Formats: sequence, structure tokens, C-alpha cells
Amino acid sequence: MKKIKIADGIHMLTMNVEDILFEGIWELANGVTLNSYVVKGDKTAIIDGVIGWDGVPETLYKNLEEIDVNPQDIDYLIVNHMEPDHSGWIESFEKITKDFEIICTDKAAKLVTSFYGNDERIRVVKEGDTLDLGQGKLLSFHPTPNVHWPDTMLTYEASTKTLFSCDMYGAFGRMVDHHFDDELTPEEVEFFEYEGIRYFSNVMTTFIPSLRKAIEKTKELDVKTIAPGHGPVYRSNPQKIIADYYRFTQYAQGAGKREVTILWGSMYGMTKKAVDYIKDILDKQGVKVNILQMPQESHSEMIATVFKSAAVIIAAPTYEYRLFPPIATAMEEIGRKKISGKTAFRFGSYGWSGGAENELKGILERNKMNWEFIESVEFQGSPKAEDLQKIEEGVLDTIKRMEGKIVE
Repeated sequence: MKKIKIADGIHMLTMNVEDILFEGIWELANGVTLNSYVVKGDKTAIIDGVIGWDGVPETLYKNLEEIDVNPQDIDYLIVNHMEPDHSGWIESFEKITKDFEIICTDKAAKLVTSFYGNDERIRVVKEGDTLDLGQGKLLSFHPTPNVHWPDTMLTYEASTKTLFSCDMYGAFGRMVDHHFDDELTPEEVEFFEYEGIRYFSNVMTTFIPSLRKAIEKTKELDVKTIAPGHGPVYRSNPQKIIADYYRFTQYAQGAGKREVTILWGSMYGMTKKAVDYIKDILDKQGVKVNILQMPQESHSEMIATVFKSAAVIIAAPTYEYRLFPPIATAMEEIGRKKISGKTAFRFGSYGWSGGAENELKGILERNKMNWEFIESVEFQGSPKAEDLQKIEEGVLDTIKRMEGKIVE
């Protein structure tokens, strides 16, 4: 765990976590940081605390002593969000001291009790409530329900204009030497752009209306620094991550980069022949192509790649009168994440009978995805010249239609 000064009286405790499934679901190919913050005036508050992945109180002792904070003198635990990657340390902290208050929203208070059996020392806060720590450190609290749990809030420190945003404005990806936006190399900027997209699409995108409200609430505050629970701290240009998050909300509703994702699967190579054919077509059009073969690709990667693309080509055969199961499963997960409005085209082979198209339509309707599909092309067995011609026309039409949805 590293200790990094954010501003006078404010430190970040940050650690990299790897080799886990985030939320028990999402693969972390490049790890994730867990960030917590200590704000010290006459009194001391920890915001979204992290003792250590080992959960040992002595870890917190050691780290706080290095920034001249006695853990037994901590007065407040600020719980912006009750998800256990931010709150699971409460049980261990109680082994150090019980002389503290938990500051949280009313919905979080119920979760504190149900998760950790602690209904004492809880102070419920609502919009605009403040906590004066002394020495000019004044915290205010701003609930942002359903980002991405119903209990969530933002905490704002007025003297330094620092917003502690927890999951809002976060990203996957480990941090090594650089922890602030103005330290990142061009390669690290690109890295956190993608890891931000993957984090947003995997974890946050189901809650777009609430996320947009949180963005508007952020704009109402005079923010100089954004300090999230995962990923870099934005002290030089916090407006960039705010704009990025708004752009990500657009990706969830049909916009995307000038990229086409081919989401495909093939049993015996018949559909694959058509996939190989259209790769060259897309390359000649100068369009970036993401090729995802299911089920070989992880769902974390699949969701993120579809999410950021302005168009999606689904290449999948009929399997037992239905859609090829790995593609059906992928589309159900995309629907669960409420990724809507994408420009799309499907083709695929069948043997003795079709049926894939009917299941795909059912998935789209059931999840209210509102994807804009070009007419599908199905072919029996191996694709013939006329089938490939129709597929090429569909691909070119897809490229044309997606142009109005490109947001870089």
C-alpha cells in the first residue's frame, strides 16, 4: 500500500489488487486499485477505507502512522458506498477502536447494519449536510443514488475543492509509479481510457440516468480535484474525466468510437468463412475492427468492446433451432447491461433448419435493446458467392449507418 499526499491534510492510501474476479464476475486482466482517503483537521476522517486486502488491522496501523495519524484517534468513517470493496474493512477497524462515527446515507445505514451488525454510532446525512473537522477542513455530502448502488454519495472537501467520488469516475487498471492525471504518460492515458471504458461498461452502465444526474451534481460543485475509489486522481484537469464519463453514457445508448466489433462463433467453420471474408472489406474501408470469438473471449472484454463500438456485426449459426449458445449468452449479458441503440448486422449459417434469428429477436425485445438492425443474411451450409455478396452489402450499409453515431 502506498501513501500519497493529495493536498494539505489529505492523503490517499492506495493498493493494487490482482488475480480476482471483480464483483465475483469480471476478469481483471490488468488489476485494479483500491483507493481510500484520510482527511485530517482537528479531527480525522477516513473516506472509503482500505485496511489491506489481508484485512489485518496492523496493516492500517503501519500505514497511518507513516502519515502521522493514530488509528485510535480516527473520529469518522465516511462510507460513500457500502459495496464491500469499500466498506468490508469496518469489521476489522472495530478491532482497533470503537470510538468513531459512521457517516453515510439512510440507505447505507440499513446496509451497515445488515452487513456488519453495527447500528450504533451511525450518523445519517442528506444532501448538503456538512461535517467540520477543524483547521479549515469542511466536508459536505451529496447523495447520488444508484451509482451504482442505491446508497451511494459523493463527499466534497471545501477548502481544497476535492471531490471524493468513490466508484464514480473510477477505472480498472493497476497504478505503478504515477497516480495523478498530470503524471500519466501518453501510453498510460490510453491505458486508463480503455480501463475506464471496461470499468464503466462492466460495472456502471446499467444505471445511465443516475450517472448523468451524478455528472450534473458534480458540475454544481466547484471541483478542483477528483479522487475516485479506483484509478488515478484528477488534479490537473478534472473536467476531462467528467467529459469522459458523459461520453461513456453515450456509448451505452448507441454511440461509439469509429470501430466495428465482430461478435462471432462457428461450430464447423461455415460461418467463419464469411467472417474471414468481411475482415478484408472492413480493412479496405479504413474501419478499426475488433474480432471477438465466443466463448473464447472473456465476458469482461466482450462487454467493453461492444460498448465502445459504433456498430456490431453478429456472426453466428443456428444451433438446435436457436442462436449459437455462446452468442446468445453474450447478447443476454449485453442486454442485462442495457447497452442500447447500436447499429448492427447479423449473418450466419444453418444446417437442416433456421431459428437463430427468432431467438436473437427475442433477446433484443426482452431486454428492450432497440438495436438498429440491417436485414440479416442466413445461408444453408457454406456461404455461396451470392451469400457473400449480400453480406458485403450489409457490411457496407452498417458502416454507412454508423457514421452518425461516432463519438471519439
